[in-house]
Amino acid sequence: AGSGGYDVIFPSSYQISLMAQNNMLRPLDKAKLPNVTANFDPAYAGVILNPDMTYNVPYAVTYTGLAYRKDKTGGAAVDSWASLDNPVFKGRISLLNDFRETLGAALKSLGYSLNSTDPAELKQACEVVLRWKKNIAKFDNEQYKTGIASGEFLLGHGYSGDIAQVMLEDAANIGFAFPKEGFTAACDEMVIPASAREVELAHAFINFLYEPDNACKNIQYICAPMPNKAALAKLPAEYRDNPAILPPAEVMGKAEVLKDLGAANKLYSEAWDTVKATE
Repeated sequence: AGSGGYDVIFPSSYQISLMAQNNMLRPLDKAKLPNVTANFDPAYAGVILNPDMTYNVPYAVTYTGLAYRKDKTGGAAVDSWASLDNPVFKGRISLLNDFRETLGAALKSLGYSLNSTDPAELKQACEVVLRWKKNIAKFDNEQYKTGIASGEFLLGHGYSGDIAQVMLEDAANIGFAFPKEGFTAACDEMVIPASAREVELAHAFINFLYEPDNACKNIQYICAPMPNKAALAKLPAEYRDNPAILPPAEVMGKAEVLKDLGAANKLYSEAWDTVKATE
C-alpha cells in the first residue's frame, strides 16, 4: 500500500463503531465480496457487535477461559472461575495481565456482566481478583501457553487460540474449560481504512480469505475459527473436534462480547491499579 498506510486492517469488534464515527473507515462494497455473502456462518452473529457489516467482515473469533493440565489436577474439576481459588493449584496459576479480561472474569464469577459500569459491582470484582492474586504465580499475557505445555502452570487464564495450539500437540494432557458462569468472546474484523489507496485490491483480499479452501487453511494456521460455514465443514477432525477451536453451541451461548465502555473504562483502570498495588 506504500507509505500512506494500510489497505486492510484487523481491529477488534468493539472498535468498529468508534472508528466509523470518526470517519476512519470506508463502507464495504458487498457486491465485491461474494464469498462473504455465500459463506458467512450466522451461528457467529451473536459475537459480532456490528452484524450489518457495513464496514466490517468478521475474521476470527476467540474466547477466554481456563487452560489446565489434565494429568496434574488431581481430579479437581475445572469448570468454573472458582477453580482460581482452589488451593490444589496454589502457586501454579497464571492470570491474564489485562484489566478488562481479569476483572471481567471476576464479574462473571459474581453473576454480573463483564461490561458492568456499576461501581459497586466493580468493587466486588476487585476484591475477587485480590483473593485470586494470593493463589496465583503471576499475571501474564505471553508465557502462559508454554507454561501450560511444560507443566509449570497447572491452570492458565488465557485465549482459546493460544491453548488450541498446545492442545494439538498434547491433547491427552492439556484441556481448555469454558467457565460455567460465562466468559469473554471477541472477534477480530477486517476493515478498509478511509485512507486506503488500493480499495479494489482490499476487497479482493477480503474475498480471497473467505474462499472456503483458503479459510480452512487459515483456521488451521491461527487455531481460531473464521465464521465461514463452508470452511468449518472442511476442517480435519483434530481441529473440528477441538473445543478450544469449535466450542459446542450450548457453550457459545454463555459467551459475552467485550464492549467499549468509553469513560467508564476509568472504573476498570482504577480497580486494576488497586489490584496491582496490593501485596
